Amino acid sequence: MQNHPTVMSIAGSDSGGGAGIQADIKTINALGGYGTCAITALTAQNGLTVTGIAPTDPDFVRLQIETIEKGFPVQAAKTGMLFSVPIIEAVAHSLAHAEYPLVVDPVCVSQSGVRLLEDSAIASLANSLFPLATLITPNIPEAELLAEHTITDEEDILFCGEKLLARVKGAVLIKGGHRLQDDSVTDILFQKDAAPQRLTNPRVRTENTHGTGCTLSAAIATGLAFKKDLVCAIKDAQNYLNHALAASYTPGAGAGPVNHLWNASVWHTTYAWIDFCISSYML
Repeated sequence: MQNHPTVMSIAGSDSGGGAGIQADIKTINALGGYGTCAITALTAQNGLTVTGIAPTDPDFVRLQIETIEKGFPVQAAKTGMLFSVPIIEAVAHSLAHAEYPLVVDPVCVSQSGVRLLEDSAIASLANSLFPLATLITPNIPEAELLAEHTITDEEDILFCGEKLLARVKGAVLIKGGHRLQDDSVTDILFQKDAAPQRLTNPRVRTENTHGTGCTLSAAIATGLAFKKDLVCAIKDAQNYLNHALAASYTPGAGAGPVNHLWNASVWHTTYAWIDFCISSYML
């Protein structure tokens, strides 16, 4: 029997299809997992902006998580947009005794600049979910907000990383993609009793970056579901995202999504070429 570990995404729905639950499910499935979800909010959005948010009733968020756990052998989970204190508390209560890895992507602001986390929820996120997290994956603006410290250089990143590390069960990955002046992207991993580790990849120059944070965290969670060690899961996720960015496209107005199925496209092209060669030989 094939191994398709179940990964649960707890996040908001993106009506534009490029981020949130939609990005997570595509990523999990593309990497060989089986994606399930608990939807924390509906959003009306496209590649230009978010025009509306309808949060899910917290009790129903809890019911989704508990129902998934009863029906599937969840082997990893990730959180994305949680929006409010009641939803964060519902998620934390449901995951308090989970034995599988948890990746927390502290989604605070959309790519178009719309707040996806209420101001009152920032402390709740840190106090309720961070102590349960195997890994948290803030980008630079989120790290600044959570650590209450402005980042202007790598020394500031190191300060914020260590400050956040003290609040999580596991590790912290501060993503460097927002430092647009660089030709490479360096994410810095902070782990207990270890020196910060720099994980660098070449920057892909594209405007189609919608859903990159969701995609990376979902890919890391999938790697952990396959029992990879944390560093291996992160490196494999970075590689997957880099290829997805390189193959990105623009289906509508504004910022397009990364191409979550780039690896499926590669296999399709390969099989088509093999089929062509076989057919030509038989002729």
